[in-house]
Amino acid sequence: MTRVLRHQSADEMTEAAARRLLDRLIGLQQERETVHLCLAGGTTALRVYDAFADLAPESGLQPGKLTLWWGDEKYVPPTDAERNSLQSLAVLARTLPINVSQTHPIPAPTGSDDPSEAAFAYAQELGDVTFDICLLGMGADGHVAALFPHSPALEAAGLAYGVTDAPVEPPERVTLTLNAINRSKSVWLFVAGEAKVEALRGALAGDPDLPASHVRGTDETLWFIDPAASGDLPSFRCAF
Repeated sequence: MTRVLRHQSADEMTEAAARRLLDRLIGLQQERETVHLCLAGGTTALRVYDAFADLAPESGLQPGKLTLWWGDEKYVPPTDAERNSLQSLAVLARTLPINVSQTHPIPAPTGSDDPSEAAFAYAQELGDVTFDICLLGMGADGHVAALFPHSPALEAAGLAYGVTDAPVEPPERVTLTLNAINRSKSVWLFVAGEAKVEALRGALAGDPDLPASHVRGTDETLWFIDPAASGDLPSFRCAF
C-alpha cells in the first residue's frame, strides 16, 4: 500500500510525521520486545526527530525496546559533526535515554580510504534484521539514502554498498542497498521544499531513473509532503 500524505505547511508535516512515528512505535512495542527503526539523515528528518523528542517523554514509549540503524552515512571520522548518526542521536538524546548497545551506526574509517570495507562490516552486522520502519529523505535529484541516479549502488546485490563518487561532498559514503531498504515492513519518505517538486512528481509516477521510485515497504510506503514540494499534485481532505 502506498499513501501520499500531503500537508498544509512544513510545520504540520513535521508534527504529523513525528506523532505518527511515536504512535506506531508504541503500538509495535506492545507486540514485540525489540523494534527496529532505520533513521534517515538530512535537515527534514532532523526536524521530525526534534518534534518526536518533544512528544516522547511520558508518552508510553519504551526507549529500551528500540533499536536504531541508519540508511546511509558519510565516510568520515567517527567524531565528525556531519555524521548522520551523531546529528540524529544528539537530537533524540535530548529527551530519550538511548543506550549505545541499542544503536548500530555505520562504521567510520579505521585507516582505510575504501568505504567498501565499512559497507561489508555493516551488512554483516545487519544480517537478517528486518526494519519495522525505514525512514528516508529524498533529494532534488530523486536520490534516497546515498543511492544516487545511475549509481552502480542501485544494482548492488548485497545489503550495503561503499560509494566513492557521490555527486555531493564528501563523495565517499556508505549506503543501504535497495535490497535492504525494500525488505522493511514500512518505508516512510519525508519530502520538503520547492526544489523537490519535479523529482517527487517523477518518483510517484514511477520514473525508473529516479532512485526514490524504486523504494517501497512490504506492508506500506508513506510519503510525507509539505506544500512547497507538492506542486500541483491533487489534494484530498480526509476525515482521518
